[in-house]
This record gives sequence, structure tokens and C-alpha cells, in this order.
Amino acid sequence: MSEIVKLKIGDIDQFKNHPYKVQSDESLIQLQESIKTNGLLNPIIVRKKDNGRYEMISGHRRMKAMELNGETEIDAYIKELSDDEATIFMVDSNLQREKILPSEKAFAYKMKLDAMKHQGKTSGHDGPKLSTDKIGDKAGESGRNVKRYIRLTYLIPELLKIVDNTYEKNDKHSITMGLLPAVELSYLNKDEQMLVYSEMTYDDASPSHSQAIRIRKLSEKKQLNADNLEEILSESKGNQREQISFNRDKIVSHLPYGLIQRDKRYVEDYIIKALENYSNQLERGDSNDLDL
Repeated sequence: MSEIVKLKIGDIDQFKNHPYKVQSDESLIQLQESIKTNGLLNPIIVRKKDNGRYEMISGHRRMKAMELNGETEIDAYIKELSDDEATIFMVDSNLQREKILPSEKAFAYKMKLDAMKHQGKTSGHDGPKLSTDKIGDKAGESGRNVKRYIRLTYLIPELLKIVDNTYEKNDKHSITMGLLPAVELSYLNKDEQMLVYSEMTYDDASPSHSQAIRIRKLSEKKQLNADNLEEILSESKGNQREQISFNRDKIVSHLPYGLIQRDKRYVEDYIIKALENYSNQLERGDSNDLDL
């Protein structure tokens, strides 16, 4: 490692495709206050680019905190690293974060695995497996789990966000989904994944592991559609929120003729708009015969 130097923050670029997010959360505020009181105890690590600028390797949150404090310069170590070495160093140096989202792990592990393969750090025909084991050793988890996280990179962003919801828990009303069912869904094509996402948001539920396996098998047989998805997701399970039940016959008797034959989303939209219209009438005092 070189000596500590002062660099202009404006001369430092973010790491390309950096997988870790810098959240404006309570921990960042605490870091900001700590640096304001005690100074920057751990310099950031950068490497020099061909254009004379610098690329951040380790210390994205520290630099953000310095910026929030109004600082324009930051203490840094300049490290000579190849592209692959920089990727591996960047991933490893961020694994000690207190909070790492599944999506962050997914893309970080994939970046490191690709870099290790590019460096030729594999052994024989079973090289990729050995590489994931090495990544797992460094991260404190099994190579099998590393593979599972890497599979998440095949998910569409909408489904990946649902997996992150499981960890973030910022909104108790958000749909969540565990790692194992998410891995099964990652084998669906993009259109199928979007269909699953649409049904999940409509039914306000996510599949269990066993249900996700069934969904994947339907996909492999080219039999996956909205009807069998709804049937699977509507099955009672622990990750569903309490549902409100209505008497179907009573509702149908008040719908326009033929509407019930339409798509369920069309019917739902019609009922919601009717309720909104009725609510607006109540607010204006247009209804005098309300009986609740």
C-alpha cells in the first residue's frame, strides 16, 4: 500500500457497475457525524485511471459522508491493480458491511466469479465450483449459497426488488420472497417472470419454495399461464396476508350484464372505480340514503 495522499473528491469516479448501494439511511448519518467529530479514520482506496482520474475501490460510503459534510478533499491510498484485481478487491472489501441486500450479493459474487475465471484461478473441469467455494469462504457462507445468489442476477428487476424487500423490511405491506423460491423463478424467461410478477402483485402473495418448483416445471413444459399461476398463488400459505372475502353471488347480481365474463382485472378495476365514485359522492354529500 502506498502512502496516504489527499485527493480531490471531484477527481474520483465510482467503480464501474458497483454492485453495492450507498443508502441514505441512519448508518450513513452516524458515519457522517463520526467523521465530523473524529475525522476520517480509515482512508479510502483508489486506483489511478489512464486519463489521470481515479477510480474508487473501497470507501464509497466514507466518501459520501465526507461530501455530506461539505468536504472537497479526502485521504486515500492509491493501489496499483488490474481490472480483475480491482474487482476482487472491491467485492471483498465491501463484504464486511453490516447490511448487504441479496441483490448486492448477487451482482458482487458474479463480478468476482467472472474476474476469477478471467484470471484463470480455477482448477480443472470443476473450476467454477471451486471458485464459488473460495468466494463463499471469504464471505462466510457455502459455495452452494454463492451459486444461489448468482442465480438472482437472472431475475427481472421487479422480482429482485421483492427479494430485497425480505431483508429491508422498510414496508411491512410489501410482498416478500425468500432466496430458494427466487432461484427457481430465475430459470423462467423474462416474459414468464413478468407474468409471475403480475400475478404476485395481483394476488398479494409470493410462492413458497415448493410452489416455485411447480411453476418452474410448468415453464419447462411450456404450460405456464395466468390461470395455473393464479391457482398456485391462491393456495393458502404462511406468507399471504389476511384476505377479505365477499359473497360472489351478491356482487355479481349488481354488475352490468356480461361484465363478469370479462378478465378478472377488468372486473376488479370496474368495482374499484365504482367504489371511488361512490366515495366521492359521499364526500360531496350527494348521497342521503347511506346505510352502513
